[in-house]
Amino acid sequence: MQAITYDQFGAAADVLQLTDIESPAPQPGEVCVALSHSGVNPSDVKARAGTRPGVTKPPFPQVIPHSDGAGEIIAVGAGVDSARVGQKVWVWNGQWQRAFGTAAQQITLPVHQAVPLPKGVSTEVGAQLGIPGLTACHAVFGGGGVAGETVLIQGGAGTVGYLAVQLAKWGGAKVIATCSPRDNDLVRDAGADAVLNYADPDLARAVLDANGGKPVETIVETEFGLNLTTDTEVIAPNGRIAAYGSAGEMSPTLPF
Repeated sequence: MQAITYDQFGAAADVLQLTDIESPAPQPGEVCVALSHSGVNPSDVKARAGTRPGVTKPPFPQVIPHSDGAGEIIAVGAGVDSARVGQKVWVWNGQWQRAFGTAAQQITLPVHQAVPLPKGVSTEVGAQLGIPGLTACHAVFGGGGVAGETVLIQGGAGTVGYLAVQLAKWGGAKVIATCSPRDNDLVRDAGADAVLNYADPDLARAVLDANGGKPVETIVETEFGLNLTTDTEVIAPNGRIAAYGSAGEMSPTLPF
């Protein structure tokens, strides 16, 4: 099969290679998926570029990048129901602590990491459900159900934020989301009840106004350090802040 590989850190154009390697065979408890799409996440880019602190070389002699993807099961290992052959699936953690990820024509991985796609959901969409989808799910529901609550989603137009808007709305919450004005329609169409400009100098007041003057029970946060002041002004007592990023301020300080 063909795969994209690298054996040293660097820019994509410098280190990624199209390589012919042997097709994998599923081991007991595994499936082999013929991949139609491979999802690229920031963690994949950082891993290939070598920008993670303290990491000086790739963890394996040859790496096929990317953790997310989707395709069709074409073979199963011992102990796996043969009826799964032919299923359209999305896969997660394809390259987590493994050498070979989803930037290839095929991948083998444990059967529970190949999740059947609902009818009508494309493999293109399925390839986005791994890291972004699971992050959004844990951020919204990690503290429990949100029905009847208000969820503030900072960065509602990003991949995780966009999915979080949909999940929170599906979960029965009132959804307030922030984004750039150019993305207002996108975020509103995803289910947000109120869409606010993330750059509003008085964003905290805008959030409270959008919620009838009441604080919010849950915040899904993409820039914890930069938005900390706003978040602490609008979070309800015993509320939850689920932060999955803080690139703009990597050493945030909590106001006591």
